[in-house]
Amino acid sequence: MDDVQLVERYSAHNYHPLPVVVARAEGVWVHDVQDRAYMDLLSGYSALNFGHGNPRLLAAARAQLERVTLTSRAFYNDQLGPFCKALTELTGLEAVLPMNTGAEAVETAVKLSRRWAYDVKGVAPDKAKIIVCANNFHGRTTTIVSFSTDPSARGGFGPFTPGFEVVPYGDVEALRAAIDDDTAAFLVEPVQGEAGVVVPPAGYLKAARELCRERNVLFVADEIQSGLGRTGRTLAIEHDGITPDVLILGKALGGGITPLSAVVANWEIMKVIRPGEHGSTFGGNPLACAVGREVLAILAEGEVQARAASMGTRFLDTLRSANLGKVKEIRGIGLWAGIELLPGGPSSREVCEAMLAEGLLVKDTHETTVRLSPPLVITDEELDWALERAVKVLS
Repeated sequence: MDDVQLVERYSAHNYHPLPVVVARAEGVWVHDVQDRAYMDLLSGYSALNFGHGNPRLLAAARAQLERVTLTSRAFYNDQLGPFCKALTELTGLEAVLPMNTGAEAVETAVKLSRRWAYDVKGVAPDKAKIIVCANNFHGRTTTIVSFSTDPSARGGFGPFTPGFEVVPYGDVEALRAAIDDDTAAFLVEPVQGEAGVVVPPAGYLKAARELCRERNVLFVADEIQSGLGRTGRTLAIEHDGITPDVLILGKALGGGITPLSAVVANWEIMKVIRPGEHGSTFGGNPLACAVGREVLAILAEGEVQARAASMGTRFLDTLRSANLGKVKEIRGIGLWAGIELLPGGPSSREVCEAMLAEGLLVKDTHETTVRLSPPLVITDEELDWALERAVKVLS
């Protein structure tokens, strides 16, 4: 039995990845077990904003592996404080609660929002409501799929957790109508990644932020996919000049080396969770924090954000100006594109497989959209190589 057959046998039956078994990777490239090379345009989805084997991140991980990788929650480690300090300096917020995965961080933000509603806003016990958007993707835990509108995410997993109301994405008036005295928070992706890189209408996020402030509702930004340089800014909300009450980060925060996520807020909000009321065995472990510190140091320099902005413009302009006969719409921001296909043509899975044959790894979404998210360290020559082949498949 070959490697591909072994992977298929031991993979989940409801998940169908591309038929590539990766053996090694470096920069923007991955190599399969036959040593064929593919350019990885899944990096935003796969938490690899800074490429495979980034030397700075590997050096940070190696150094920490020689020291200590895990400490008990009964005492601190010497990487946690500096990591939290660097993250607050980068985001302009005051307090960090580190976790491991994006879904854990979203669950933490839900708990934080509910506790704030009861202790600070004065919502009656068990009445707190969180407003979310249609076509959201915040994770796959039971609570999170309870407020998903994707049948494939919800089917067979009920009964669902109450306390959520869904409104259309990009509709401020629908949000206004949904807010009531029991509303704790509005949880939103500044750009909806899993939905197909859906960028909201101009002014939507800023108007939603102001509305939340007026109505004493927490504005919670899930930047697990959109944050950390992907859109040409450190955070996608920076395009609208706003600061959230609660910020959720993950994926690229661990540099593609170790799971690391975080909830970031000011102390007046974060302090409602007291010692012993929430935690994680691996949350804030020294290995993850050491890598995270180097991720934050890279971001503090600003180069990857500037590259994502400038190269992103060329990336999207090239796709939009090409005569792409299979394409209905191209959405995007920074080095992030959602290519919606024309109905009646090939499915997104078929397009992904055609791009695979050209040496590109891309992600299909909801059968109609192909997502491209090159590593932020991609060179001009590499981007041109990828665009040439993507245009060929889509024409």
